[in-house]
Amino acid sequence: MIDNDGTQTLLTLGIGLVAVVVFMGVCLALAIRAEKLTVVDTAWPLGFVTIAVVSVFVADRGAGGYAWPSGLLLLLTTVWGVRLAVHLHLRNRGKPEDPRYQQMADADGRSFAQVAVRRVFLPQGIAMYLVATPIMVGVNNEGHYTWLAWVGVLVWLVGFVFESVGDWQLKEFKKRPDTDGKIMDQGLWRYTRHPNYFGDACVWTGIWLVAASSLPGLLTVVSPVAMTIFLTKVTGASLNEKGMRESKPGYDDYVRRTSGFIPLPPKTG
Repeated sequence: MIDNDGTQTLLTLGIGLVAVVVFMGVCLALAIRAEKLTVVDTAWPLGFVTIAVVSVFVADRGAGGYAWPSGLLLLLTTVWGVRLAVHLHLRNRGKPEDPRYQQMADADGRSFAQVAVRRVFLPQGIAMYLVATPIMVGVNNEGHYTWLAWVGVLVWLVGFVFESVGDWQLKEFKKRPDTDGKIMDQGLWRYTRHPNYFGDACVWTGIWLVAASSLPGLLTVVSPVAMTIFLTKVTGASLNEKGMRESKPGYDDYVRRTSGFIPLPPKTG
């Protein structure tokens, strides 16, 4: 199936938008009920899985049957999303509100529900839809897949390894009783201060490359660009490092010797 007139792609984008609104609306209700904004952390990766499932269903119905390229995008998104959702849920389970969200709620001055809608779920829902465009477009690329798809799988794999291994290394580091108040600068964290964020950016660059075998898919490059900006400048590294500088003595020295994003050998001297 080659979506020459774009009708099927537009339909997928439209239904994908509905899926985001419904999914984030349900998660918002759960967050308000629990009065905990951290709910959005687990919701974030699962939202992409939801978009992928809906998009594949719509695209395959339009194609008149199952198409393997759409299944590839579903597989890549689901493996990444489920792994990350489980990791974040276990990390946050039984703990109080994340200090980042608590500070946001305290400083805003509005009701919890207003803060949840305006400051968290609405902007993250918009970001989710924007980042997911390669999925919604790529599932309609049957007949247009090229070698770029396999390059995308390799980039995705690099990202998945960096993100999952980095998360595991940090979790194991925190379990040790002798690391309280210390900085994680071992394993992948020796080469980049944010191996998980670097991995996330690679994952979405890989998904975009899978979709980029067609011109419409190529135009969704806004997805990995937006995700990288979010991770480095908006909600990821910048907020994380602000808290680390306040709570971890010696963090500035770690910053001086360790790459902020792309893995590089640590500086000496």
